[in-house]
Amino acid sequence: MTAPPALLAVLADETRWRILTELGAQELSASALATRLPVSRQAIAKHLAVLARAGLVESVREGREVRYRAIGARLSALGSQLTVIAQQWDRRLLAIKHIAESMDDRA
Repeated sequence: MTAPPALLAVLADETRWRILTELGAQELSASALATRLPVSRQAIAKHLAVLARAGLVESVREGREVRYRAIGARLSALGSQLTVIAQQWDRRLLAIKHIAESMDDRA
């Protein structure tokens, strides 16, 4: 499983983000994804491999076809971690605001 900073780097790529968006709606093969995105099937396969290593997608064999699906639990866990970080920053910014306001009151 990829660490959070590396996971964010994986998600920072626009093509991978679009692949996850498509797979969030339905399971699709690499070929089907290539028809929906302006990227070759080979490039899609490479992006899917990166997403799979990060634990964000998994493959499912259906007959002769391999379809991919998004793994929501990994994204939910990342969302929870980002929420905690956002709350910490909100507290810090509020503390800075109070300090700045108290300095204004002294002037």
